[in-house]
Amino acid sequence: MQRVPELDIVVPVFNEGELISALIDSLRRGVKTPWRLLICYDLEGDDTLPAIERYPHRKDLDVEFVKNPGRGPNSAVLAGFRASRAPAVLTFTADDDYNAGIIDRMARMIREGHDVVTGSRFIPGGSFEGCAWLKAVLSRIASTTLYHIARHPIHDATNCFRMFSRRLLEDVPIESTEGFIFALELAVKAHRLGWNVGEVPAQWHERRSGKSRFQIAQWFGPYLRWYFYAFATTWLRRGPNTVPRRESRKAVA
Repeated sequence: MQRVPELDIVVPVFNEGELISALIDSLRRGVKTPWRLLICYDLEGDDTLPAIERYPHRKDLDVEFVKNPGRGPNSAVLAGFRASRAPAVLTFTADDDYNAGIIDRMARMIREGHDVVTGSRFIPGGSFEGCAWLKAVLSRIASTTLYHIARHPIHDATNCFRMFSRRLLEDVPIESTEGFIFALELAVKAHRLGWNVGEVPAQWHERRSGKSRFQIAQWFGPYLRWYFYAFATTWLRRGPNTVPRRESRKAVA
């Protein structure tokens, strides 16, 4: 029987090339929790795949290549979620070779009962550097208003560097179909259910190479849906929370 890892790390990729080696190096140095890497790719010709096969310590890696049945980061990450088996599942970007040192702490919080743990850029110890001004302003406004007005319990609403529990991924349907919006959706749904949502300080730096797949114009409307959902949880919702089973195919009401 194949061993189930304690942590699955889901990484959507698009022609990351040798950049992926720096990510793997950082994980091997910084993560003690037994982990498996799920590389989620769109096209068979993606140059990330041969780069991993050429990695000097390839035989020591637990890697699964997950073909995206569609296109884009949302579909790729959801394919990774479906392929995951671990009790904790992390979404990670291919250019992040500096946050591996906090992953064990996030996994420990999941084991202790959290269902979402966010790497937060907007708390002491976190940083947000090199971002385009419009993206930076929108992220800070959304995060500040959700925390202080909607009373959502994390300071960083839009970061997709998040770890999720197995029960959250199995019990709470994901409705988002664009980009990395699933990260906000799952966090606000967990909060509405009264489940534990936590955060740890994390770093964020603009990509040094390649092109960001963040699309403000296309994703702004879908983000607003879950932004207002968080406000409704605090200011409009009354009565006990219930857990929607995935087979019911209903969203958290």
